[in-house]
Amino acid sequence: MADPTIPMNKATTTLPLADVHLQDIPGTWPLAWGWWLCIIIGVTALSYLSRLLFRKIKQHRASKQAQHEAKQQLKAMAQTTQLGDINELLRKAALSYFPRQQVAGLTGQRWLSFLDQQLPPKQQGFLAYSDVWQQGLFSPNGLSEDELMQCKKLASNWIICALPPKPNKHVTDNASVDNTSASKQEQQDV
Repeated sequence: MADPTIPMNKATTTLPLADVHLQDIPGTWPLAWGWWLCIIIGVTALSYLSRLLFRKIKQHRASKQAQHEAKQQLKAMAQTTQLGDINELLRKAALSYFPRQQVAGLTGQRWLSFLDQQLPPKQQGFLAYSDVWQQGLFSPNGLSEDELMQCKKLASNWIICALPPKPNKHVTDNASVDNTSASKQEQQDV
């Protein structure tokens, strides 16, 4: 209700004021620098984890394939009657797991030593049977059944226990012992 003491024409006059405008709600774009930093860290971490995951999957596939090939090699080894075939299977298996530069040039005692180095000390035996291996590989007479069975046993044990290679203490210890004995042998020869 209007006050009767105020004249009507003064109550209806308006002041020259502008309408009140509220500010817009702040938008999410452009993002603040802290959000950019979080995005960069998140993308970097995600790419690193995905790279690790793909690498692990690739290694797992290679390991499964190698285990399958090792089983096939063991089956083939059971049927062979020549030590040369067994030696070839061991060399193929070693070349699939170890660097080519490390394995390809090994022959004779160095090859048998390499095979022994990949096994725990209790399971080693290639150097102990080195004469049998040399006879089986190069002699026209071949090996007896017992000698061939022992060589098959050593080879299958090596495929089962040494593959895939694991960073074991016995490998580095034997390698250092072999290097020490080789350097002593070289000093005596000079």
